[in-house]
Amino acid sequence: MVSSSHEALHRIFQQEPGLFARVARNLGVAFPPLVSASELSTDLTETRPLERRVDTLLRMDTEDGSFVLAVESQSKPSPHKPASWAYYLSHVYAKYGVPPVLLVVCPDRKTAAWAARQFDIGPRQWPSLTLRPLVLGPDDVPVIDSPDEAARDIPLTILSAALRRCEPEADAILNALAKALKGLSADDENTAGTFIELMEQGLGTTRAADLWRHLMAVDLSFFQSQTAQQLRAEGRAEGEAKALLRLLAHRSVEVGEEDRERIVGCGDPDVLDLWFTRALTATSAAEIFASAGEAGTAD
Repeated sequence: MVSSSHEALHRIFQQEPGLFARVARNLGVAFPPLVSASELSTDLTETRPLERRVDTLLRMDTEDGSFVLAVESQSKPSPHKPASWAYYLSHVYAKYGVPPVLLVVCPDRKTAAWAARQFDIGPRQWPSLTLRPLVLGPDDVPVIDSPDEAARDIPLTILSAALRRCEPEADAILNALAKALKGLSADDENTAGTFIELMEQGLGTTRAADLWRHLMAVDLSFFQSQTAQQLRAEGRAEGEAKALLRLLAHRSVEVGEEDRERIVGCGDPDVLDLWFTRALTATSAAEIFASAGEAGTAD
């Protein structure tokens, strides 16, 4: 199954195609300024029952001509990948007649070093095909830990954090990114939401992801991702539980420790709202949790 962090490492180029030329300079390759970019179908399946899909495929039109950019997110070395990559590039060239470039994005140095090798396909005496991917690893993107610098290039900052999600620098990059995003105008809210979602995906299940959740929870009205929705629900449930307990105390309805834990531990705002409505007239905690059917689903 493809992980969300895998998705983020190539989706960022869909969101911001111009990022490719900027990061390619760190690899010692100068591509001309981008004029336009368009997404191509990532399905490279032939008529035979053999399905092949590249992660991201973009047609890049520049001042100096066009090329097709294939972006692959690679989390670990794989002996079978070079053959697949060679197939992708050959198929793309045959299909579109436009020169292809392969960019492999790796979140760890070992995989980046492996992917950066030149892969010769054919007998050693005369390789028929040589594969030379451009590779982005943690050392190929700068550490962006200044809010001003992050604001100047938010996609690059996201990539920097995603590639360093397991390293000490991740905290500083995420703090800078959070400040940069919150400095965007209201007109940029949709774009900011997309970037926030990408960053959330790019961090996977690392400790840095917990920090990002905390940073975004500071201003939930700005955070539009699935995490935010979960945090909003948790916040609403906590507020409903406190309001219910205050109401019961005000009405002098006795609440035992077990009932209190049940109320506080309920994470469903709708159930808590139902209990609150009952608490307006209930004379005991038992009446709040009435109906066996409702009580059985309340937790």
